[in-house]
Formats: sequence, C-alpha cells, structure tokens
Amino acid sequence: MKISSITSQKRDNNRVNILVDGKYRFSLDTYQLVELGVKTGNEYSEEELIALEQESQFGKIYSRALEYCLMRPHSVREVQQYLYKKTRPKRDKSGELRPGIAPEITSRVFERLIEKGYVDDNKFARFWIENRFVNKGVSKRKLRSELITKGINSTIINQLLSETERNDTDEIQKIISKKRSHYPDDKKLTAYLARLGFDYDEIKSAINRKS
Repeated sequence: MKISSITSQKRDNNRVNILVDGKYRFSLDTYQLVELGVKTGNEYSEEELIALEQESQFGKIYSRALEYCLMRPHSVREVQQYLYKKTRPKRDKSGELRPGIAPEITSRVFERLIEKGYVDDNKFARFWIENRFVNKGVSKRKLRSELITKGINSTIINQLLSETERNDTDEIQKIISKKRSHYPDDKKLTAYLARLGFDYDEIKSAINRKS
C-alpha cells in the first residue's frame, strides 16, 4: 500500500492528512511527518500502517495533554486522571460508542510530559501555595488539605509551606477585611474562619485587633 498524497489540514496548519491508495487513512503533525520519514510514494504493509496510526493517536493526545498542562501547572495525579479519562469509551454526536485511547499510548504521553518537565509535583505545589486565594486569604491548613487531595506527598508540602512568606496571621486579616460586613457577629465570624482551617487563638487575636 502506497502513500498517495499528503495534504495540510485546513483547521490545523501543524497537521497533515495522509492518504493511502487515494483514501484518507490518518493524520500526523509536521514534526512526526519528518521524524517518521513519511513521504508521498512510500509503501507500507498493513502492520506498518497500523503502527503509524498509533503514532497519529499519540501525537493528538500529546498535543491535547500539553495544552492542558500549559493552562496552569498540574500535579502528577491530575494529569494521570486526565489521561485515564481519555482511555474510556465515549459516545459521539450520533450516539455511537467510540473506544478510548489505548493505555499504552496515554502512558507514553505521560512519560513524555514528565521527561519534558511539564509535570512536576514540586513546581505544582509551589505554584498552588503562592497563588491560591492570594488576594482573598487562605489558611496553611487548607492549603495542606488541598495539596494532599491533589496527590502531593507530605515531604514536599512541609518543605514548601515552611518556605513560603504567606502566614496565617496575614491571611486571616485579608479574609476579615473582605467578610466582616457579612459576619458582624464575632461568634459567626469566628466559626467561619475556623471552617477555613485557622487556629482558634489566631482567629481570636485577629478579631481583637480589628475590633
């Protein structure tokens, strides 16, 4: 079977359509096209074409996963969950059930993201601590709980929380400034702050300073 034509996609200039014996078979990104040496006139067996189709899937999923990672830093667990969903069957617009991506392909994608440094729990945790509710205020206890949920191990959490300039005293003041009008009663304000993970003595001291 012969590659009869290679044409650029209209919606994505970085991908090309590969036609085999005059019929569309799969697409590749331009980097894959060069890396795999796919050219018009090349002949392949069915097994070789199936292997190229797998490379096509890898390129598509890697591109989508990379976009996901570049929106904001993500933890290893978040990326693993994102890729796992890609392996599950889904129904298309017509209602037909489409198979998910093979796990071996999503595993390759994950390994490539790790290799390129796009997934790093240390970088993610640092980003989360320094940017989470930076204007609204958040307790270190809540940050710790959120990071545990994201799959970050306690060693990284402890280290980064000890290094950050954020402290509960300042964070409480931020929240009181924003929420005082909603909680004019000290008891209700105290209860609200306690639910956010702040220590009772810290809360009491902060409210007294604001009174």
